[in-house]
Order: sequence, then C-alpha cells, then structure tokens
Amino acid sequence: MSVFSNHHGYNRMYKEGELTLGLHIPLENYQFGTPTMEKQVELSQLAEHYGFTGLWLRDVILEDPSFGDPAVGQIYDMLIYLTYLASQTKEIALGTSAIVLTLRHPLRVAKEIATIDRLFPERLIMGVSSGDRRADFHGLNVNHDDRGDRFIESFHYLNQVLYKEYPSIRSSLGVIQGSNLVPKPTKRIPTIITGYAQQSMEWFAENGDGWMYYPRSPQFQAEAIRQWRELVEQYHPGVFKPFTQPMHLDLSEDPNEMPTPIRLGFRVGRNRLVELLNIYKEIGVNHLFFALFDGKRPAEEVIHELGEDVLPHFPAIKQQ
Repeated sequence: MSVFSNHHGYNRMYKEGELTLGLHIPLENYQFGTPTMEKQVELSQLAEHYGFTGLWLRDVILEDPSFGDPAVGQIYDMLIYLTYLASQTKEIALGTSAIVLTLRHPLRVAKEIATIDRLFPERLIMGVSSGDRRADFHGLNVNHDDRGDRFIESFHYLNQVLYKEYPSIRSSLGVIQGSNLVPKPTKRIPTIITGYAQQSMEWFAENGDGWMYYPRSPQFQAEAIRQWRELVEQYHPGVFKPFTQPMHLDLSEDPNEMPTPIRLGFRVGRNRLVELLNIYKEIGVNHLFFALFDGKRPAEEVIHELGEDVLPHFPAIKQQ
C-alpha cells in the first residue's frame, strides 16, 4: 500500500518490486572540472521523451575544493533551476537530492515548494538532508555540529506549516500563532530522507516517505534495504516506502564491457548494465538515477543509448 496513490510523478517512479530510472542534473560529463550547463533544457526534454521518470538536483552553495567532491551542484540555485526545468518539460518528476534543511529556513522552504507544487502539480519529489559541506555551514554561520538537532526541528516545522491550517508553532526557528501558509500544496509532497540526516534508521523509517542512500555494491545495499524495510513494517505495517539511489555511470562504447568500479558507480557496457540493474531491482532498489559526470562520452550520446537500449527494460510505471 502506498500513501501516494494519486500523485502522478510519484506513481510513474515508484512501485513495489519495480525499478525505474532517472538522471542527475547536470546532464554533462564535466568530470573534475566545472559544468558548462549547456543544453540542459534540450537534454532534459530528451530524457522525458525516452521515459526517464525523474531529474534530480543538488543543493550546493559554495565551491569548496577542499571538500574532496569536485562537484559544485548544478551551479544555479536548486529550487530556482528546478522551477526553470519544470517549465520546459511536461511530465518528468523533479527531485531534490537533497534540500539541506539545516541551511534553509523551513518556512521559506514551505513557501517555495508549495508554490512549485501549485505551478507544476504532482511533479515534485522532495529529498531532504542535514547537509555535510562545512563551507556552506560556515558561510551561513550555522553550527555544523548541531545539524542533527536542527534537521529534526526544521523537519517538523516544515510539515506543520505545509499541512496544518493555522498551526501553533513555538520553535527556536520561529513562532507562528494565528497565521497560515498560503498556498498549501495541492496534495502531500513525497518526502524522501537522504542519507541518515544524523538520525537513526528507526527515525526515518517512521517519519520519511522513502529513503535515498548513497551508491554501494549490491551486497552492501541489500543489507541496508533489508534492515530498513523491516523497520518500515514495524512502524507502518503494510505501507510501501520506496528506496532510491544514485549511480555514477561511465557508459562504455563496448556494449558487453563488464562492470568496473569508478567513483560512486561503474564503467560498464549497456548489456552488462541491464544485468547489473536487474540485480539492484532484485535487492529492492525502486528508483536509480545516473550521474554522467565521470563519463567519457558526450552526455547526449549516452542518453540516446540508455533511452533506446536500457530504459525499455525499466520503463516508467503505467498509471492505473
């Protein structure tokens, strides 16, 4: 049973026992450089044409070479750019991976995502996290060590503001009494906990609508998914909460090249990729989105090949 049976974007992406595919913005193989952000609209439209179910964006403010991860997000502010891409596409879901709740005031987040939901109904999948980039925390004068507690407070504040009429809130983040957020979302927005968010697995099994975790080999991912689904069943018997993961992909020109581990993913040929994805499907991954950052081939070429030869094995869920 899913609590989002009438949410179009969610239902194209998630179904128990199934795996669908998405893509990570930017759609570009910039490797350890800086993305140019060229042709993102055209490539997003191409992804939608082939039937990818989601485009995912990161919440990064500052370029920080000392962090170790060279990616600087998609350059532009996540929610502004998400809105832009939504306006240039028709059906594909837009996912946040993830809104750093510790660095954005939850009342502002509520206003922004409710507005996005009203303008583009049933297309937003909201991943949320506690954040990890110290440079962003220092730049905003937010204590990095307190991010776990701040995440919890922000999470509950956000949900009260979004879904309660005239909520009564007294928090270190602010006080609301006798006033109300407008607009409200048209429907509940799926909220996916990304990483551990400095919480226990018990907490996000109880409070999240799904879990997104970092890419790992199938045997390690399988154990994490097993533990999490047991906890979901304990807190919400009979409720389906999907599991999502990214994967960095360097798609080989040789369709039969065997998988070789790369940073956060694999170099692999398309035929062996289908086999690998079926393994992830069997262990319980419900949605997997490719980051093409570390690839050696042009992103457009890779999207065409994935769309024509891989995606038909993992199509969007048909609506009832």
